[in-house]
Amino acid sequence: MSFVRPGAKNVILRWREALVGAAILGLGVYWSFGVTPGILSWIGYLAVLLGAALFFAGLQKGRSRLGGGGPGVVQVIERRIGYFGPLNGGLVDLDAVTSLNFDPTEHPATWVITHDAGPALHIPVNAENADVLFDVFASLPGLSPGRVASVSRQEGTRPIVLWRRADLQQRIARLH
Repeated sequence: MSFVRPGAKNVILRWREALVGAAILGLGVYWSFGVTPGILSWIGYLAVLLGAALFFAGLQKGRSRLGGGGPGVVQVIERRIGYFGPLNGGLVDLDAVTSLNFDPTEHPATWVITHDAGPALHIPVNAENADVLFDVFASLPGLSPGRVASVSRQEGTRPIVLWRRADLQQRIARLH
């Protein structure tokens, strides 16, 4: 038996990192300014910094989280992305990724991951456990988590290129 409404539970789960960051930030402010000076105030200053960082990161992650319930399941193990869907799926090593696109024209919108080892992998944004992709995409060199979060909410008429591997980017630049 659950004492929390499903809608409230979904909101809490979506913004959980930001809520933890806000709690640590509040505790740090209290320790820094509400308690007598001493070692606890220095710990408070550190808690303020940590809480602010967690809060900001949690906001970005919460913005990109679109929930589950969509087709398929995403799994990430040791830098390998796996998508197991009802009609398609596959595995991609993160080191083999050549580009990352967001395609809002598909229903539901999808992440399109192209790689050296085969056909592109199309992962719906609302696939079960798709929120782990935020951290995976943030590890791609030069791709900011804020860009991933903002693009995942967009509606558009064509795919958006979020990231290309550096050597591929240089080859494309030479063609133009």
